[in-house]
Amino acid sequence: MAIAAVGQLCSTASMSHNLALCQSLVKKAVEAGAKALFLPEATDYIATSPSESLSLALPMSSSPFVLGLQKSALENNLAINVGIHVPASNNKLFNRSCWINEKGEIESYYDKLHLFDYGALKESNSVEGGKDIVRPIETVVGRVGLMICFDLRFPEISLALKRQAAQIITYPSAFTVPTGKAHWEILLRSRAIETQAYVIAAAQVGAHNEKRTSYGHSMVIDPWGKVLLDMTGEGKEADIGVVDIDLEYREKIRSQMPLLRRTLWLARIVVSDETKLCELRIEDLLGSSSPMREIKTMQFQTTVGAFGN
Repeated sequence: MAIAAVGQLCSTASMSHNLALCQSLVKKAVEAGAKALFLPEATDYIATSPSESLSLALPMSSSPFVLGLQKSALENNLAINVGIHVPASNNKLFNRSCWINEKGEIESYYDKLHLFDYGALKESNSVEGGKDIVRPIETVVGRVGLMICFDLRFPEISLALKRQAAQIITYPSAFTVPTGKAHWEILLRSRAIETQAYVIAAAQVGAHNEKRTSYGHSMVIDPWGKVLLDMTGEGKEADIGVVDIDLEYREKIRSQMPLLRRTLWLARIVVSDETKLCELRIEDLLGSSSPMREIKTMQFQTTVGAFGN
């Protein structure tokens, strides 16, 4: 069993301010005995405009924010999962979830596949969608699969991570207040139940600027769908919540309700719209030892491409 800390904060356009907030959360996490700290989407900054966001994005290797967190991770023997921005091509950037291990090394990262285009918020105006699902990584708290915010609404990829033996799935987020009130907890619990994994969702909270406010309610859901942590949306100060990650309990849930016995196949999923496809190999979904891995590639022209029987 390992202790995980989940951070909730209100990022602004000042990366130095946001780094200071994160460093205060690192201190709290260490004092709580946590092995890992999970931080929200876009923790490095939330800008007032797409142009400002593009001007602030830096490569991980030269970002004072990322380098500062790497130093904090090393000095405190604490793994950190954090949402950041990095430059992409065509005058856009990537919305990235980065895993910094307890040695201060960037061990893995994932670029958001599903971009949030809702109402006045058009993430695709300044963000380039990712192209790959990243295999779960072995960490101090378990095998972690990385996703981000709006990916939460698309279960196909979380199910693929399940079949790659993810024990924990992360959704660092900055949900809007209307969508958060309507769907946040329901979606998180659904992903936990169907993947039989812990779901950790660190969230932005409060007013970042005059244009944007986030819902908060950082949550941890266990593999049975029980809410272990809800940090609410009232507080505006940076804070953490802590939970025990019990992987033996997860195995108990899986053995009592063996959902993987069902046949599942898929080779190609439409991940955002008809213009973008995400390639998945059969073994990514079923495991290399599955008798189904020889099935020929099929294409389903729908976002719902995984069928159980």
